[in-house]
Amino acid sequence: MTDLHETDRASRDAVIHALLPLIPQSGWTTRSIAAALRASGLPGEEATFLFPRGPVSAIEAWLDLADREMAEAAGDLSGLRVPDRIRTLIATRLRQAGPHREAVRQALAVQTLPWNVGSALRTAARTANAIWYAAGDTSADFSWYTRRFSLSAVYGATLAFWLRDESEDIGPTLDFLDRRLEGLARIGRLRRRLTARRAA
Repeated sequence: MTDLHETDRASRDAVIHALLPLIPQSGWTTRSIAAALRASGLPGEEATFLFPRGPVSAIEAWLDLADREMAEAAGDLSGLRVPDRIRTLIATRLRQAGPHREAVRQALAVQTLPWNVGSALRTAARTANAIWYAAGDTSADFSWYTRRFSLSAVYGATLAFWLRDESEDIGPTLDFLDRRLEGLARIGRLRRRLTARRAA
């Protein structure tokens, strides 16, 4: 996504907040974007600048905003182990998305269209990176990529479970997440043992 000046990004964030309540009825459409611009006191021409690819850009902008709000809301995680930091960040992300479940569902439907796969991959990678960064990851070797790829898979599966789960809270989703994270930890431990044996 194109980097914006801080003022322009604040305007875009305001439009996204105005847009989200419209999605259940109107979907991720240019019409919804136009209505959100009006609600934010911005001229319709701003749509081309703030969302150059229309609804796809609006979805990308929302996910960028969600990444930032997640990290801010999670607060100081330094007292937690890394797996617990990741769990906290994902739990925070899902709780913040709770009021906008239908917007999430429709955004995923748009992103799974063949011509939007590139956008889906970019936003998934960016979210995984935001989670790892907020969790304090400082890796600079090949593990930087493997950690993000693995977390993208875990988060994607957890998000799909969350969308299907009709519980009043996210407890069952967090249980699902815990199982995925434990599986990831087992793979990591196995990889380290194999590496140690090769080095022996």
